[in-house]
Amino acid sequence: MFEKLDEFLDKYEEMTRQMQDPAIIADSARFQKIMKEQGAMAPLVNAYTEYKKCGQDLDDALEMLSSENDEEMRAMLKETVSDNKKRLGELEEEIKILLLPQDPNDSKNVVMEIRAGAGGDEAALFAAELYRMYLHYAESLGWKVQLVGADETGIGGFKECTAIVTGNGAYSKLKYESGVHRVQRVPETESGGRIHTSTASVAVMPEADEDIDIEIDPKDIRIDVMRASGNGGQCVNTTDSAVRLTHFPTGIVVYSQTEKSQIQNKAKAFALLKSKLYDMQQQEKHDAEAQMRRSQIGTGDRSEKIRTYNFPQGRVTDHRIELTLYKLEKIMNGDIGEIVDACIAADRAAKLSKMEQEN
Repeated sequence: MFEKLDEFLDKYEEMTRQMQDPAIIADSARFQKIMKEQGAMAPLVNAYTEYKKCGQDLDDALEMLSSENDEEMRAMLKETVSDNKKRLGELEEEIKILLLPQDPNDSKNVVMEIRAGAGGDEAALFAAELYRMYLHYAESLGWKVQLVGADETGIGGFKECTAIVTGNGAYSKLKYESGVHRVQRVPETESGGRIHTSTASVAVMPEADEDIDIEIDPKDIRIDVMRASGNGGQCVNTTDSAVRLTHFPTGIVVYSQTEKSQIQNKAKAFALLKSKLYDMQQQEKHDAEAQMRRSQIGTGDRSEKIRTYNFPQGRVTDHRIELTLYKLEKIMNGDIGEIVDACIAADRAAKLSKMEQEN
């Protein structure tokens, strides 16, 4: 079934030989590139190597069983056959998953935008709660979160906010959070006890790095500097350290105020703009594909929902995978791992089904 993987093993072994070549060792950039590529290949190489060994052990046990007369030895061989058949099945599924096309952005950090949608002040409060939910989730995984900019309301909500999440595999997990989130609850300002529905939209983009080739023409940019607002260091409200970039061709506007100096905020703003342009480029590139992801930000309309948080019933429902959990308080405190894992499993299952249909 996996005959072509022998060529894959040969390539892996050739890379091992290359990394022992003094000339390549002396070329740090080339050595690092080969090491990184080989590291990405390792899980599949290890699984396939074990698969081949397990298959050989099964063949050997079956051959011995066909000529063995001792009952005690036959019992041992039958157990070996059974164990190897079971393990072969497990490895086969593991290899199929490893053979699925990999998202090249999965290892990248994340730029996350959260915007209040329908619902006024209640939507802004919900947007702030979603930010805190992702903050706690990221912290539970040892990731770091930096709030780059936020348009706050006077009652603790966010009209919109932008954060950078730094951590191994951040995009591979958080990308499933893109879409419109809906909340159903009785607002504190509602005297009649009626349940209101509000929305907030989440966009998750891979952070642009040196691997992403995005050219930005200086003539296409307007740079505005201003005094930062809100909580910050002692420079806030005393120096023109905040930076806003406007990209004329796309209309994208980014803002950074969290760094101490104008130079640092300018660098951060350009990095954010690069991430947004890359995300736009990726969406356009895959626009013709049948299962292309739709625009992540959307309009904040209630009909464009991926998940509902129902406070009166204490439940959270992810509509894409038809998963309902009755632990809303834990989820709002960052316990979203079960939902993320279910989304990853559903995505893999769909890709496996498509791959098997094509083969």
